[in-house]
Amino acid sequence: MREFIVEADGGSRGNPGPAGYGAVVSDAATGETLRETAEYIGVATNNVAEYRGLLAGLRAAHALDPDATVHVRMDSKLVVEQMSGRWKIKHPDMKPLAAQAARVFPPGRVTYEWMPRAQNKHADRLANEAMDAGARGEQWSEAESTAELESGAELESAGEAGGVSGAAGGVGTAGAARAQGSAAGAVPSEPPGDAVAGAARVRGALAEGRASASAAGSGPDAARASTAPGSGVPAGASSGSAGASSGSATDDADARAVRAVGDARPPQDDADVLAPQVDGIGDGGTPGADAHTDARAAKAGADARAAKAGADTRAAKAVAAPAKAVAAPAKAEAAPARAVAAPGWAPADMSAPATFVLLRHGETPLTPQKRFSGSGGTDPSLSDTGREQAERAAAMLARRGTIQAVVSSPLARTRETAGIVAARLGLDVSIDDGLRETDFGAWEGLTFAEVRERHPDDLNAWLASPDAEPTGGGESFAATATRLAATRDKLVTAHAGRTVLLVTHVTPIKTLVRLALGAPPESLFRMELSAASLSVVAYYADGNASVRLLNDTSYLR
Repeated sequence: MREFIVEADGGSRGNPGPAGYGAVVSDAATGETLRETAEYIGVATNNVAEYRGLLAGLRAAHALDPDATVHVRMDSKLVVEQMSGRWKIKHPDMKPLAAQAARVFPPGRVTYEWMPRAQNKHADRLANEAMDAGARGEQWSEAESTAELESGAELESAGEAGGVSGAAGGVGTAGAARAQGSAAGAVPSEPPGDAVAGAARVRGALAEGRASASAAGSGPDAARASTAPGSGVPAGASSGSAGASSGSATDDADARAVRAVGDARPPQDDADVLAPQVDGIGDGGTPGADAHTDARAAKAGADARAAKAGADTRAAKAVAAPAKAVAAPAKAEAAPARAVAAPGWAPADMSAPATFVLLRHGETPLTPQKRFSGSGGTDPSLSDTGREQAERAAAMLARRGTIQAVVSSPLARTRETAGIVAARLGLDVSIDDGLRETDFGAWEGLTFAEVRERHPDDLNAWLASPDAEPTGGGESFAATATRLAATRDKLVTAHAGRTVLLVTHVTPIKTLVRLALGAPPESLFRMELSAASLSVVAYYADGNASVRLLNDTSYLR
């Protein structure tokens, strides 16, 4: 059975800020570099970039040989400990990335090891090449990469000098990019360690790590009992202190990653990507032919400008690229024994989830006119059609008989819809301001065509980036996602194991679905959500989520 080493890294110049990752796959027996992969991922946090690098490295290894075993080495204590099962993944939006990484290879075929940042130069260089390419509005190219040569020379020099810790020399390392973030996103300082790379060190680390783990037992306890890399203190002691700091440093950065997969890239080029329905954004229905045409034209213009500015650049190459012909310089020494952590995934959570039945309010007079209708406009009430839709939804939910509580957005159209349903169910309605619709600023009450005519630059920016705000100080999709993630967490805690009806709007429902799926922000543009439709998402105690229903309107026909 083949054995691969995957080294991965990621960084963000701002945390969150322009981000990228790099990963390299090498042969454990020879030390030969087999694959390199890197990508500029737009605006993201350090943690997201590191997880994206891990995922890309595992997929590259799988493309080489799906039956291989893999040893992952990263300088992110957070990712290593979480993927090893010793630290809990606290933020729900990080869990989809970890889950995807865990599914690339069968359980037990991947082990994880932390290493000092100075030893991760190859992946670090790749990540920075990707970020530099993104800043130029280009894609990273493996053919033009010098990461292997530069990192090999730097490691050779560092080894002769006795080893270095942290981001040494060079410009724009991923480690330095991480340091540009806030203190909450900073990576804890690591002990100095051996900076010598090569086949002998790889083989020695694997062999001695296994021997050490075998002598001390197996599983997480054995890993903690082994010696920490380059330190001479028990790994358990090191992990304990790192765990304590995790709550204040890395976990804070983790908690800020509310973008799906933390990935805030602009929409991809696609003629079918529309402005969020104008349905999609507030109160309207499915756009007519004119709205489709308008949205496509505006989207194309926005994408062209975004591409010119480098906002939508990313590597388009397959992970199974041709192998590099030049290997990094190697030393013959074997590294000290390292703790090789076995995966620690627990069985699936079988307890009753908190189930959110998401009901979009019924139609208002603005809905058939396809006008922006958020939380900053006239706050319209339901039309006669909207009230009839609410009555039909109430009858269906009464027949189902599973709703245990009703929570509504504070806006008039949702409170009226919730009141009709709650009266049929014999329940009270509680109000949560976090469920309100996005504020569309100066666009409130306008059609998409009117906004395009009056505020073309602002509209193009808004179509291109989830961080862009509507004209006049409206709310960006990124800000909406942050608000909805906090509201979701609060309601999941308050209603654990219960089925709750949330009466809300297009953008909040789409955002909750997007976050549950771990989908990127542009997925908001690809969901249809009709007036008075039902969607369902279940949230489990272990942090997993399951989308069970989307845009059901069968009871309205």
